[in-house]
Amino acid sequence: MRTFLERTRTSRFAAAYHLIATTGLRRGEALGLRWQDLDLDNDKASIRQTVIAIKHTVMISTPKTKKGRRTVTLDSGTVTALREHRKRQAAERLLMGAGWTDNDLVFCHPDGTMVHPERFSRGFLETVARIGLPRIRLHDLRHGWATMALQAGIHPKVVQERLGHANIGITLDTYSHVIAGLDKEAAEQVAALFWTSVSNPLAEGQ
Repeated sequence: MRTFLERTRTSRFAAAYHLIATTGLRRGEALGLRWQDLDLDNDKASIRQTVIAIKHTVMISTPKTKKGRRTVTLDSGTVTALREHRKRQAAERLLMGAGWTDNDLVFCHPDGTMVHPERFSRGFLETVARIGLPRIRLHDLRHGWATMALQAGIHPKVVQERLGHANIGITLDTYSHVIAGLDKEAAEQVAALFWTSVSNPLAEGQ
């Protein structure tokens, strides 16, 4: 992931890739993000709409569930990437002049119009292939974030809220393989905490 983000730094969708990789946003949520939904001074992004395609027609929709409407905290690196992206977009807007379509979208075509979700995914795959990295889908950025978060010890409830899952059961079922792998580590860590405050009679007997 580090290599991918470094190699795509000059891409017009670099900030979009960065955002998805560090927040686990869905493709349509990232493409539907508006500047009014961002509070970069307070490191926040509010998910209020999503971009979808029905019979090749791109349109704005709303999140499927109440949990889908959420606010996520952004890390400082992602905030920096978004600020740089805003500068580039402002330059594009000046070049387009009257030809600019103002949808307030953070990620859009050079004329301000919406990006087709499937085209965005294909562009991602082409970029991965060009760089020479193992083939992964755009959606795998979301899975990757969730996996790394759980492995880092982030509580599943926090992961659920950031991913926008309707309930924690979906998170636990989807990433059960990760959670199962952490079972042994959890057992050892809790046991270690116990014996730091209580003398180990087995150790004393030795």
